[in-house]
Amino acid sequence: MDSNNGKNEKKYILEAVGIQKKFGGVTALNSVDLRLKYGEILAIVGDNGAGKSTLLKIISGALIPNEGKIYLEGKEVKIKNPQDALNLGIQMTYQDLALVDCLNISENLFLGREICKKVFGMNFLKLKKMRIEARKHLESLGIRTVSDINEKVRNLSGGQRQVIAISRAVFWGNKIIILDEPTAALGVRESERVMNLVKTLKSRNISVIIISHNLNHVFSIADRVVILRHGENVGEREIKETDGDEVVKLITGAEFAGKELK
Repeated sequence: MDSNNGKNEKKYILEAVGIQKKFGGVTALNSVDLRLKYGEILAIVGDNGAGKSTLLKIISGALIPNEGKIYLEGKEVKIKNPQDALNLGIQMTYQDLALVDCLNISENLFLGREICKKVFGMNFLKLKKMRIEARKHLESLGIRTVSDINEKVRNLSGGQRQVIAISRAVFWGNKIIILDEPTAALGVRESERVMNLVKTLKSRNISVIIISHNLNHVFSIADRVVILRHGENVGEREIKETDGDEVVKLITGAEFAGKELK
């Protein structure tokens, strides 16, 4: 890392090197490397159990690796919990979204980081300021599918909920956003809205890592794809230099089987 001086610092915002994770006698990740460029949308694909979520949970602080190092902007960092990741500008949005249904949109955006004022030694929420800031944030991302900032999250559609979850991640993690199956269980139109939002993040020079089983979505928004199989990185390709057939072969192992037969 240091021997490359500033070269990698300029090219990659994040590097995970030699990541290994074991759960008892099961090796979930075996010396996996992952590199993310500045302003890049990087897709991670692979079959169930390939190690995709495990790898990204390590980067976001939800899991601690048995071995390996993580570098952010060329410097080694220690990520022992999600707060460490957040402090470094890394945030992950999981499939369950972690939204509170009974709260409105602005309250969800500020969840755990509420703006308060002290009155007679007691904390009171500055609800108006939170609403104003939340509206500004959504508008800055070009989000117009949510008309009322006071709407309870339970009344939102699946696509709107995903948009709010991603918007919250951008609000607090301004360098790297990690998305775990953001279009899962969404219809065509709502998936389109989510993918458009991801493209907006790229235009703001935010780096995005996205896990997806939908190769059509991967090829429509990603710059590069990394393929995991049985806990190992078996390939990475520039999107413009590959196709769905090659990626599927790498996922299933058919690519390697074909070489062995020769």
